[in-house]
Amino acid sequence: MPTLGRLRDRWARVTPAARDGALAAVVTAAAFVPVLSMIGAQFGDLPRHDGGAAALLLVLGQTLPLAVRSRWPAASLAVIATCFAAHEVLAYPPTVGSLALYFALYSAGAREERFRRAAPIAVSAGYVLFAVLVTLRGSPTELLTYAVYYVVLGLFWSLGALVRQRRRQEAERRRLTARAAAADERARLARELHDVVTHHVTAMVVQADAARYLPPENAPGVFAAITGSGRDALTELRFLLGVLEATGARTPGLSALRGLVEQPGRDVELVEAGERPELPAETELTAYRIVQEALTNAAKYAAGRPAKVRVGYGADLLEIEVTTEGPPTAAGALGSGGRGLAGLRDRVGALGGRFSAGPSGDGFRVSAAFPTTEIPAGSDR
Repeated sequence: MPTLGRLRDRWARVTPAARDGALAAVVTAAAFVPVLSMIGAQFGDLPRHDGGAAALLLVLGQTLPLAVRSRWPAASLAVIATCFAAHEVLAYPPTVGSLALYFALYSAGAREERFRRAAPIAVSAGYVLFAVLVTLRGSPTELLTYAVYYVVLGLFWSLGALVRQRRRQEAERRRLTARAAAADERARLARELHDVVTHHVTAMVVQADAARYLPPENAPGVFAAITGSGRDALTELRFLLGVLEATGARTPGLSALRGLVEQPGRDVELVEAGERPELPAETELTAYRIVQEALTNAAKYAAGRPAKVRVGYGADLLEIEVTTEGPPTAAGALGSGGRGLAGLRDRVGALGGRFSAGPSGDGFRVSAAFPTTEIPAGSDR
């Protein structure tokens, strides 16, 4: 459905910090709606009483830290769990804000890396202390109830841990896919380099041999043809050698685009919108390769035609568009080689992005959009 697709794309552009801030605001507001208090957690069966300002601070301590649950999951969980425990031990009126504990547990399981092993031990020890304090306050709750509630809390943590594990597996799969795509592209470039050298050098040799048997007045035309073949070969070799460098130890990025489009013989306009962020090396290389492959195809099939390169820098999305004006000037359609564009599609896909290439009006258009993060992890929301 187009509407759902647009909503999904818009939601994907929302930063994790903005999502967490919105969640914190919603849960905080809901905590002060009396009719929703019945949904909140009530633990220990203690007589409830109004806590005044102290109860208000403890409710805010349970809900507001959700705003940083993705950035600092362990700290967010520690504050929320402490405030939740104090709220229940002191037997303040229940609110729906207590559900923030479940969000915090899930986020810690899904996001926490530094204290991934220590956090469950600390949470378990804190839960035991909480149960002891509630019991000392006179709670009639049985041991089985404590055990069941502990299992429920553990399920939220485990669900987050499962998401983290699947995310890491997906990241490894994409890393291997990107490596395989790079290897395939190097092989393709080697074949294309062989084709370029074979075609142009063979043409030059044939033309030079034929010149010996032609009348002297035809020699200038033959030499001009040899010169043209040599220049065409040099042009294509420069592009291909640059691509081979890009797939090897040297990895040019977006900062090298200006030099790429300003090569002699090119009529290319470069437009950059937004402020360029710090990007992972693979993202920079892929962006450079998209522009380079598109301009290489333009040099082959639309020589002399004007082209435009547009690069848009967003908070979480990098967009690239290369358009070539006018019909192709050589046999075949622009981009008909296919294998180079297919290699780019695989590489962009490995980074979690979208790639398209095809006719646009009377010209040709190559476009891509992909996340600026190194590993495009699935959202845990």
